[in-house]
Amino acid sequence: MNTELNHPIFEPFQLGPLALKNRILVAPMTQINAQEDGVPTKSMLNYYAEYARGGFAAIITEGVYPDDRGSKAYNFQPGIVNDEQSKGWTDIVQAVKAHNSAIICQLMHGGALSQLLEKTIAPSDVKPLGVRMPAYGGEGEFPLPKAMTLEDIRWVVQGFAEAAHSASKAGFDGVEIHGANGYLIDQFLTDYTNVRNDRYGGSIENQARIIHEIMVEIRKAVPKNFIIGLRLSEAKVNNLSYRWAEGAARARLLLKEVKKSFPDYIHIASEGGPWHKACVYHDGSSFTGLAKEIVQVPVIANGGLHDLQLSRKILEENQGDLISIGKAALSDPHWPLKILHGKRPKEFVPQLAH
Repeated sequence: MNTELNHPIFEPFQLGPLALKNRILVAPMTQINAQEDGVPTKSMLNYYAEYARGGFAAIITEGVYPDDRGSKAYNFQPGIVNDEQSKGWTDIVQAVKAHNSAIICQLMHGGALSQLLEKTIAPSDVKPLGVRMPAYGGEGEFPLPKAMTLEDIRWVVQGFAEAAHSASKAGFDGVEIHGANGYLIDQFLTDYTNVRNDRYGGSIENQARIIHEIMVEIRKAVPKNFIIGLRLSEAKVNNLSYRWAEGAARARLLLKEVKKSFPDYIHIASEGGPWHKACVYHDGSSFTGLAKEIVQVPVIANGGLHDLQLSRKILEENQGDLISIGKAALSDPHWPLKILHGKRPKEFVPQLAH
């Protein structure tokens, strides 16, 4: 008898209007596999459909750029800003849903961390730490970004809303606003990349203001039952060891601001380490657990959760409601079915997985 049949990851879950068949999601992972013009490809369709065939309840896409005014983070990144790109996503959505899986489009603005743009925008004119990543087509140091004007911020907010509208028309079940890992939204939330002295800088309320504005505009642009999630993290792709000096206190302040935006779920990314190292604070609380407590919406936990003991602990101790899996899913798209039937999934071989 397979004892994993009783594992809580296989319990169904209601995420807004979505009746998920289990609690296992595919985490967003960069693939650099679109056409150069951002149009999704047949290989992308096969990639996403295979996860659906493999038993994942829902898939969160790789970061998709939401506008053509400077949001693109790397070459061969998919977009959703024109009809041809939207058509490519429609085909992918249909292929995924044919296997009774949900699919959510992650909307991502690269901001100062673009691997290819020489003219970038950011909350402040602060040069990013580190260097560009060759694996994503980047080379050398990041350029100094232009500090965003209020008009730039309005354009970015509107771009997210229009992209969410396009995602809903393409058949997606929802969108996830990428507010993690050092990209544009996270740049607003980080003290050393946001030194503004207007209503978008200084206090945590001001730093989080752009999240609220994006959420409000998306709500106006999509159907009522369309899911809007938010991904958050401490670490950044160009600063993996970064943690808030204030720890849990900072998490509480941020989450209280996020609650005002009424997201449908929170997804906590543990870039830089597994959940128990990246998301647990000195006082014993966790970023995911605090999100459940404060925002009071479903929470997706992430970080090494193919470890069945760790994922059981999170779900049974109310530290999260769902789990997202990255590297283990990448190595074996049939991971849920393999675990369910007592088979050993394929071992992970290092590849692109962000």
